[in-house]
Amino acid sequence: MPDSIVIIPTYNEKENIERMIRKVFSLPHDFHLLIIDDGSPDGTQNIIRAMQHDYPDTLFLEARAGKQGLGTAYIHGFKWAIERQYDYIFEMDADFSHNPDDLLRLREAAVSGADAVIGSRYINGVNVVNWPMSRVLMSYFASVYVRFITGIKVQDSTAGFMCYKRKVLETIKLNKISFVGYAFQIEMKYTAIKHGFKLVEVPIIFTDRTAGTSKMSTGIFKEAFWGVIQMKINSIFRKYPEGE
Repeated sequence: MPDSIVIIPTYNEKENIERMIRKVFSLPHDFHLLIIDDGSPDGTQNIIRAMQHDYPDTLFLEARAGKQGLGTAYIHGFKWAIERQYDYIFEMDADFSHNPDDLLRLREAAVSGADAVIGSRYINGVNVVNWPMSRVLMSYFASVYVRFITGIKVQDSTAGFMCYKRKVLETIKLNKISFVGYAFQIEMKYTAIKHGFKLVEVPIIFTDRTAGTSKMSTGIFKEAFWGVIQMKINSIFRKYPEGE
């Protein structure tokens, strides 16, 4: 059985999903692919189900009823992957903002000793293409803010392109991850570090989507802003790793 699975949450990604699936399966490593779709009304699920005839043993779909948040989609996928004993569990967007070719580099970093690997936009300057400057600054300074509040050294704490070794996700109490939006990515990294796991950042170039509609909103950033403070306060009264 392959050791790696890529989890992609979707909502209205009919313009991207077929190309993404075929690209992942064309890579020179045997990745499995799990799509978590939150009831896309645009027919995304129909495309995935049709493609399962081409990839019956490697393409999986978990269909959920309605939008339930990015964080809950990944938690659902993590539990699914842990149950099936995948060693390397990836998270990635469907819109090609994350280059699927970089899955190989993230996996290599994990094989070489990292417990979790971050596809980082900011480890070597700012590597973002096609974003308006306002959004670049908001994202970049969000990570600066996280470092200031939490003390962690991660340059791209809000990154959504990740590889986790299974032991990290088995150790973290996934049911206690409280955020569902932008702050979910921060909480996962912070919790992994607090448990003593080694996180490594691999530089990537992030390219904004050219098809479909962005799911980003100011509300997601607000959750992150206040959530980081609450997360830090909560951690003061929580023991890591024992006492979860």
